[in-house]
Formats: sequence, C-alpha cells, structure tokens
Amino acid sequence: MPLYFFRIRNGNYSGCADQATEFADRNSAWKEMTNVCADMTAGIARKLQENSEWHMELLDEAKEPVFRIRIVAETLD
Repeated sequence: MPLYFFRIRNGNYSGCADQATEFADRNSAWKEMTNVCADMTAGIARKLQENSEWHMELLDEAKEPVFRIRIVAETLD
C-alpha cells in the first residue's frame, strides 16, 4: 500500500509528519485528508490573521505534494 505524509504550513511555519500513513489508494488518502482538515477547520479559522494563508498537503513517499487544501484570509479594501 502506498505511503503518504501530512504537511501543514501556516505563515513561516511548516511541519511535516515524521511517520508515514498507509492508504489503499489516492481516493482513500483524499478522503482521510478532507476528514482531518474538516476536524481542524474551526480552530484554524479562529486563529487566522488578515492576509494570511494556511494549507495542508498530502505528500507521496518521495515527499512530493499530491493534494493541497488551502484556507486564505484576504483583505479586499
């Protein structure tokens, strides 16, 4: 089964999981990523600064991005 890593970026902070997670296929990996992100969203939104960005990536075994979910806070004036 393929191995994947989660990475979160928030401003200058970037952290990648040391341990890989196995998923049966890309669809299973996507489903888990969206579930994890959904669980974290409220906490992220409460702490988000103006004009900032948070994102979660799912990386393959070579630690290359496969999927990315972004939350962007923009001032539009």
